[in-house]
Amino acid sequence: MGTAQHLLSDYLSQAVSTARVHYKIPFNRPCFAGNEHKYISEAIASGKISGDGIFTAKCHAYFERRLGVKKAFLTTSCTHALEMAAILLNIKPGDEVILPTFTFVSTANAFVLRGGRPVFADIRPDTLNIDERKIARLITKRTRAVCVVHYAGIGCEMSAILRIAQQHGLAVVEDNAHGLFGLYKGKPLGTFGCLATQSFHETKNITCGEGGALLVNDPQYIERAEIIREKGTNRSQLFRGQVDKYTWTDIGSSYLPSDILAACLWAQLEAQGQIQKARQKIWNHYYAGLKDWAAEENVSLPTIPPHCTQPYHMFYLIMPSLRVRQALIERLKEKSILAVFHYLPLHLSPMGRKFGGKEGACPVAEDISARIIRLPFYNTLSRTDQDKIIRTITGYKCSG
Repeated sequence: MGTAQHLLSDYLSQAVSTARVHYKIPFNRPCFAGNEHKYISEAIASGKISGDGIFTAKCHAYFERRLGVKKAFLTTSCTHALEMAAILLNIKPGDEVILPTFTFVSTANAFVLRGGRPVFADIRPDTLNIDERKIARLITKRTRAVCVVHYAGIGCEMSAILRIAQQHGLAVVEDNAHGLFGLYKGKPLGTFGCLATQSFHETKNITCGEGGALLVNDPQYIERAEIIREKGTNRSQLFRGQVDKYTWTDIGSSYLPSDILAACLWAQLEAQGQIQKARQKIWNHYYAGLKDWAAEENVSLPTIPPHCTQPYHMFYLIMPSLRVRQALIERLKEKSILAVFHYLPLHLSPMGRKFGGKEGACPVAEDISARIIRLPFYNTLSRTDQDKIIRTITGYKCSG
């Protein structure tokens, strides 16, 4: 069995194990800030729980003010925000979009749904982000965009990426599902590309269970984004009094989340400071408790470049080998602790191979995917439970 088959088999086994086993210390636990029920009740009492209600407007204003983006649109998921981005960029059959192979399927699917062809780039061995040094060689006359993913909320090398994109006339989209409140050279992630997307899935720092946002940094896309999000109609213009009736003017879909979800999200955004503070403490405790063991056992901890400010989205280890990685996962499972690995590189997936993916094409991603392990990380992870995780790991000898 080849490396790709091993990784796919392990990925499926992990999914089955996660679904069937109850862990005392789960990988993730949805956490609430305190006012979710109150605001949800207010949304219900308002008599309007469909999209673009009072709480949606509050969330839009928050992102526009806090991040400095031209316009923010809540969506039902980050996946839908990416689909909107692909429509806004007029991706057509045969157009190519360069993206990292080490990412979630939505990053590629959004462009494939428009007939685009994903071109998979390898990642850096330090931050696990798209390797900016590999982008230029992948550009062809059919390339239309570069979609970057800020893995674990650590900023990609945006200065170099924007320079390459400008030289070749390419759009840049940021899949910022991991990176809300992260900074690159002092500037918020999600504000570099013409378009960016956010996720509020239950595994993210700020969550409403399922949800996302499209951030528009180039004003030319604002009006059309509004129409696409409203099923291809100019309904919002009617509500503003700009037209006397609304009609179908473009392609689109129903991307608006219920205002009930926005109410939940607003409670989380209000508590952003305490949420981030709690996650920072957890991340720092992992690092302090594992750094000496990691140095002795040839294990790599996350790399945070000095010009990046992370949002404390996840904590991972890069183990010496696939065998050692799997053994540590089993050791943690014996203690009722769920630790998991991450993406199967997209170029090795069945769909990725249809676009020309093959083993050896992205060697760093293939290697990292076989060795990474993500530790439990959620806002309410107690110090007692975290210390149990750390003791279990530091008691493990990779050569044993």
